[in-house]
Amino acid sequence: MARAFKPPDSIHSSSGFFVCGVHLLRRLVTSRVRGLPLAGGLNSDMGRLVYISGGARSGKSAYAQRLAEACPGDLLYVATAGIHDAEMEARVLKHRADRGERWSTLEEPLDLVGRLPQAAADKGAILLDCITLWVTNLLFAHGEQSDPVLAEIDRFIAILPQIGAPLFVVSNEVGFGIVPENRLARQFRDLAGTVNQRLAAAADEAWLVVSGLPVRL
Repeated sequence: MARAFKPPDSIHSSSGFFVCGVHLLRRLVTSRVRGLPLAGGLNSDMGRLVYISGGARSGKSAYAQRLAEACPGDLLYVATAGIHDAEMEARVLKHRADRGERWSTLEEPLDLVGRLPQAAADKGAILLDCITLWVTNLLFAHGEQSDPVLAEIDRFIAILPQIGAPLFVVSNEVGFGIVPENRLARQFRDLAGTVNQRLAAAADEAWLVVSGLPVRL
């Protein structure tokens, strides 16, 4: 009989401390070399992409939040979901309360490429949750055409060097179940999988969260 296992806090936090430690070291070295004050002057080589995926209710968002909160300074939460009903509004309010006072929020369902670099300025870390909803929004905004969505993902990856802090990106694994019964659902499953592959390939670090347990990829 398997006994319940609760991973120690160090499993959840060590990666966050490592990522943020690398970020701070880069800031220190770059500032000293270029004669910049440590508190400002973020440079294009300072960002780090950490990709976190998993199924629904797998614990991926909570894990990503713990990693981000291991970083010092103010934190930015980037929300790609829209609020369309009372149930969704209640979810959003609860998540905001859970995040605490260190967090500010950017709500952007489509134009992450245009808005994220400026919003991320002077932040200790950024948590983007989630890629899958962003892909959904883009797919409908582009008339259910996949190619413009993938082009936007490529533009997003291209601007990552402009992000001056660790960026923790959450996405969903939507291909673990049965083959969807309709064309649009199959198209979305394939598109989401392709997007995940591109982001994981671009990431400095990738994690899969299963039943609340993070697995390094």
